[in-house]
Amino acid sequence: MKLSIVIVSYNVEFFLDSCLFSVYRSGFFFDERFGINSFEVIVVDNNSTDSSCLMIKNKYRLVRLISNKTNSGFSVANNQGIKISNGEFVLLLNPDTLISELTLLSIVDFMDLHKDSGSLGVKMIDGSGNFLYESKRSLPTPSVSFYKIFGLSRLFPRSVLFGKYHLRYLDNGLVHKVDVLSGAFMLLRKSVLDNIGLLDETFFMYGEDIDLSYRIIKSGYNNYYFPGTTILHYKGESTKKDSINYTYVFYNSMLIFSKKHFSDKYGNFLSLLIKFAVFFSAFFSFFIRRLSVPFLFLQKILKHKRPHIIIISDNSQLNNIINNVGFYFDTRKEYYVEFNIENLEICKIFDLMELLSASKISFKIQVSNG
Repeated sequence: MKLSIVIVSYNVEFFLDSCLFSVYRSGFFFDERFGINSFEVIVVDNNSTDSSCLMIKNKYRLVRLISNKTNSGFSVANNQGIKISNGEFVLLLNPDTLISELTLLSIVDFMDLHKDSGSLGVKMIDGSGNFLYESKRSLPTPSVSFYKIFGLSRLFPRSVLFGKYHLRYLDNGLVHKVDVLSGAFMLLRKSVLDNIGLLDETFFMYGEDIDLSYRIIKSGYNNYYFPGTTILHYKGESTKKDSINYTYVFYNSMLIFSKKHFSDKYGNFLSLLIKFAVFFSAFFSFFIRRLSVPFLFLQKILKHKRPHIIIISDNSQLNNIINNVGFYFDTRKEYYVEFNIENLEICKIFDLMELLSASKISFKIQVSNG
């Protein structure tokens, strides 16, 4: 078997449904190249309380489903999937993602052509069509972490010195060898995993992709950022990214990584930075919530106009809109655009979202319930 796709899910039934639909559509083109049953999909559910498992059993019967009775974390669940996988390559994929029709084919072709590749990540956009800078990252050394925590990377994003964390000075449209790839979409060479080991289960959530990326480089292979295909990543649908708990878990993962790979001196320094970051985030979040209450109330009063609704249902309509964006959209107005991916080319949806990423537009992409 050529490819195993491992998806860890937790209470994201709506997103998982769309994700699996896009995977099997992409898999159709993959099978055309490599033969029938050249890929498999493994979903590890971490004790969801929604109907995710029932949805899979009813709609995606080819999925190899592992239904955990407890939530032991992202790393543990991914390792469960990897251990039963049969593919030459393993793709770790978040459930809150959508992939394009030729994504699976293009990424495996790239890895086959680049024998020095241990892992591969792709160009990711968010739910508004904006490029996600975590598509390519640098190693969070103490200095890089310092620049991120104290906001220097945000102030000077294009700086080779201060902007290293997200590598914004590298062209998003070119292939690059990078230090760190995102665990939301990470294609791995199985033989490399057999050599370096699976995900470190010390990381409950966040940081495991940094650790794995670093171990791949240390083993003599390269991590590639590959913009030859685009995916959509809604980001954090299983977590609340503005919460204090998220801040603590995220920065604590950086601390675990630092203590594992750097000296104790650097680990202690980073620990102090992380404690400061958590305290500052808690204070800032509390202050902003208090300050924003009257403004949110005023916004509700002023925002009385409903957005213009556009429902895109077929490819000819979609292509026409892409070619005549200025005719269909007035930048001064707000829009709600809904796509049904069963009748549309997903790659074209992404094209339109990127074209409109700077506009006041809300997008919804779904699979019909029929």
